[in-house]
Amino acid sequence: MPDALKTYVRLVDGFNRRVGRIVMYGIFLLMGILLYSSISKSVFLPAHWTLEMAQFVMAAYFLLGGAYSLQLDSHVRMDLLYGKWSAKTKAVVDVVTILMLFVYLFFMLYGGVSSTAYALKFGETSYSAWSPYMAPIKIIMVIGIFLTFLQATSILIKDVAVAIGRPIA
Repeated sequence: MPDALKTYVRLVDGFNRRVGRIVMYGIFLLMGILLYSSISKSVFLPAHWTLEMAQFVMAAYFLLGGAYSLQLDSHVRMDLLYGKWSAKTKAVVDVVTILMLFVYLFFMLYGGVSSTAYALKFGETSYSAWSPYMAPIKIIMVIGIFLTFLQATSILIKDVAVAIGRPIA
């Protein structure tokens, strides 16, 4: 494989690993928000922002962590035959499925950018009592989808390398 592709794989994998390791601690932020929500409902007036903020944190958690999950190969896979195949056969099948993932990510990214542009242009807010601006979570959504797209490209390069018999270490 050309050195430029190896460098791309190394940079994308390293960046997504760092982002994933940082974002995985977001679960504690989510737990803190939900704990505060429970306490506020029991002790004093419930806060209007807790449920929606928990939803935003969860969305950021799984969207920004998606590339890391893809990198670790820890996503859900139907494994009836896949586990018995050789590394080369797995790589060829993964090339086909990653191409389908590209189509999905393209439409998600297109819709996300369009929705983010709308939120920024018109100052879109949520229809809740708290009524937060939607642009920040939509920007995070687009970043997460873009990082997943970059990671999928890295995986495609690694799978093609395995399929042609020259794996990238």
